[in-house]
Amino acid sequence: MESIKKLLNKFLTKEVIFYLIFGVLTTVVNVGVSYILTAFLHIEGNIASTVGIIVCVLFAYFTNRKLVFNSSASTAKEKWSEFAKFILGRAFTMVVEIIGVFFLNNVIHAFYGMFSDNIAYLINKILISIIVIILNFFISKFFVF
Repeated sequence: MESIKKLLNKFLTKEVIFYLIFGVLTTVVNVGVSYILTAFLHIEGNIASTVGIIVCVLFAYFTNRKLVFNSSASTAKEKWSEFAKFILGRAFTMVVEIIGVFFLNNVIHAFYGMFSDNIAYLINKILISIIVIILNFFISKFFVF
């Protein structure tokens, strides 16, 4: 029990907890913006989703910059560099997610033979999303901020 407590203390830092909290809020922003655009403004779903993604990435950048990783960038050049690296990191993990889901759905799909296609897809999407969240954290911590 003591070793579990030490392990949790090592990994559940303030930075990780804030990253998880703002990650959930980022998802809420994405879904909320997309829903408002489709339900109330009657904007087509793909366009609404794209706008939701853009808004949530901006939200993630600003919350991660100040509240999670406490960026020390002060000049406009440093801030733009940080922002560009953040966008590049998110673009990279988007490609990882696309390739990962494709790989799991099409190459390892036989492994999930006991599940329906929808459940298998959901499992794959969740697995890859966990990997993407972890990658985004490390990219932000060590490459961006």
